Amino acid sequence: MEDITTVITNTINELFYTLFSSIDNSIYSTLDDLVFINIDIIKNSSFQQLLGESSYNNLLLIANSLIIGFFLYYSCKLLVSNLIFLQIEKPIQFLFKLIIYTILINFSYFLCEQILNINFLISSSICEIGSNIFNTNISFSNLINNLNNIISIEDTSFSILSIDGIIKSFISIGLFNLIFSYSLRFIMIQVLVLISPFAFITLINNSTSWFFKSWYRSLLSLLLLQSFISIILLVTFSIKYLDTNIISKFLYVGSIYALTKSTTFMKELIGGISTEVVQGLNSFSKILK
Repeated sequence: MEDITTVITNTINELFYTLFSSIDNSIYSTLDDLVFINIDIIKNSSFQQLLGESSYNNLLLIANSLIIGFFLYYSCKLLVSNLIFLQIEKPIQFLFKLIIYTILINFSYFLCEQILNINFLISSSICEIGSNIFNTNISFSNLINNLNNIISIEDTSFSILSIDGIIKSFISIGLFNLIFSYSLRFIMIQVLVLISPFAFITLINNSTSWFFKSWYRSLLSLLLLQSFISIILLVTFSIKYLDTNIISKFLYVGSIYALTKSTTFMKELIGGISTEVVQGLNSFSKILK
């Protein structure tokens, strides 16, 4: 009976060891690319085909067509207002807004490109400051290397039921959760950039301007998350970790948990949308119970 139990335990430990080693070697290196987004996110050839090169291509053509629709809507509304004495904005005010927002609509992708570039420079500057202070690269790749040095997993000694095994499990699941969360963020930023002309066009009419407010809050929260993550990484690397100190290992768990909750914090602070994925952690917790 003891031999069977030992075989089962060793098999389980070997399976988890193989899983964690595979994740460490093949997946976590992509976190930096998913988190620290720059203008390359919209500069690939496939996405450029969606954006189009002028106002006569793709989505910008639809946006410019909608401008005519807003103009006709206001014209009809102005005509009716003269008949029923309804008070609306003056024609000169509407025409001024129409001209300004038409320009913004046709330069919306350029504006988004500059916003992405500025956001990347800010987050990169934060990481660069940390690199100069701590003489180490502030990145997820370096974080994983430090983590593996403190919580080492070796094929001969790894046990999923040990304190190191449990901590490593939670950290691995947490980081795996981050991959889904940041992948969703990556896609949502592209979607928000893609619909930016339609967000600007809603400013022409006061009754549709709410869409622009929701759009820019969502984009702002997703972009500022990048700098917030840089600050969390900065604080994480500022703590002195010792492989013999259990507190150091729990602090690593805390830093990973802070990263998983960063999207929710930004949503509560600014508004917009959250890309937090919690199903994986909840499922793993149920398994341990």
